[in-house]
Amino acid sequence: MTALEVVAYTEASNQDSVRGVPLSHLSIEVGHFYMEDLARDEERIRRQFQRLAPWATAAKKSVTADRPRVSTCFLVDDYFFNSTNPNEILQKLVAIGDECGVSIDYIAREAGCCMADGVPLAELVAARLLPEPAPGTNGSRPPPHQSGWLCNGERSPETGTDQAMHTQRWEPPQEFGKRNHSIFLDIELWKDVEERVGGETVIQRTWSCPFLASIWHLLRLGMLRHFGEPIAHPHQLTLGIDDIPETWNELPAVMQMNPRAAPFCAYRSVSILPQRYLPIENAIKLILSHLSLDEPVIGQVVERGASEGLEIPRKVIDRISHVFIEGT
Repeated sequence: MTALEVVAYTEASNQDSVRGVPLSHLSIEVGHFYMEDLARDEERIRRQFQRLAPWATAAKKSVTADRPRVSTCFLVDDYFFNSTNPNEILQKLVAIGDECGVSIDYIAREAGCCMADGVPLAELVAARLLPEPAPGTNGSRPPPHQSGWLCNGERSPETGTDQAMHTQRWEPPQEFGKRNHSIFLDIELWKDVEERVGGETVIQRTWSCPFLASIWHLLRLGMLRHFGEPIAHPHQLTLGIDDIPETWNELPAVMQMNPRAAPFCAYRSVSILPQRYLPIENAIKLILSHLSLDEPVIGQVVERGASEGLEIPRKVIDRISHVFIEGT
């Protein structure tokens, strides 16, 4: 899919054709593990759930609506590591969660943030990036859609020699809109690698964790549409049955584990994560702040919130919260 084809998508959703999604008041992400941990280290899973259980309870109690709608979710890392048995991993995850008082309503696949229901989510979201050009830029740094990198400022100029032993003076990087001091971030969104397939050279793109996780947040907040239709609708899944696929890519992008769960999407979200994910979540907020999302979808969510007496921010980054807990 070319950049031009992706951009054409942005015109598909209009005021009259955007379908809404059921919305909870709050979506709680109950931790995250690498697939290696899910496959081997049950005690590590148990310790993390025990640490986050009080925070999940507090998050549920923070919803002040008369009839609070709160759902929990978990993202499985099957994009970078998927050579495990889904049925075994899912049963283990849900069972240990229940044992620790952390019920999991929905489980999503990280690979589903790349492709869901035949929709190339990562490509579509990448086409919505609006980078902030540096003042006085000379075009030496290519834009994100060419480089696969996004930053929140201007890099420090490369140093070298001009003429006869004259060395350029070093200058620090500068954050756009800084307050007193700069905090400079430069984030890899994807990586393109040339491979030989059938005697031809093809480009294989690997999306980064922060970029896929940004899409994960957008899905939880109900912000993505394809030709006006919701993407990655949750599919109910019953554990322990024989017809669960043996490979991750045969599973839906979002699986509903609890048939009585509140809606997967929500007005607001909170993620309870180990501290090691803080850099990734910081990168996610920068990515989300540079996305141009469908105005009809934003307006629809804000209006629906108002009908329930809720003031919903228009910026998605203002609807996202985090709790970082100890542990690895």
